[in-house]
Amino acid sequence: AAKENSLVKSVADGFVFFSEYSRETGYVIGIYHRNNLLSFYKHNNKLFKKAGSFVFAGEAIAMVGNSGMHSTGPHLHFELWLNGKPVNPLEFLNYTEK
Repeated sequence: AAKENSLVKSVADGFVFFSEYSRETGYVIGIYHRNNLLSFYKHNNKLFKKAGSFVFAGEAIAMVGNSGMHSTGPHLHFELWLNGKPVNPLEFLNYTEK
């Protein structure tokens, strides 16, 4: 869960390879990072970046929303994939609340 319209930020530097609306998961951004790592950010209200854009770690890429059929309230659905397989983001990211 997250406050609607709060900023969604990229977890690492990379290239946006997907930035579109999906009926099921709403406004989605997918970013390709080094070492065959992909990050996905789903159910956004608004997307700031288009496919082909380069983004830096911590750069705002979207706004939290409640878009898509599979959303039940404002939140960020975050996925991390390594070598084509989903992984637990907590094993890869160092998160500190600010």
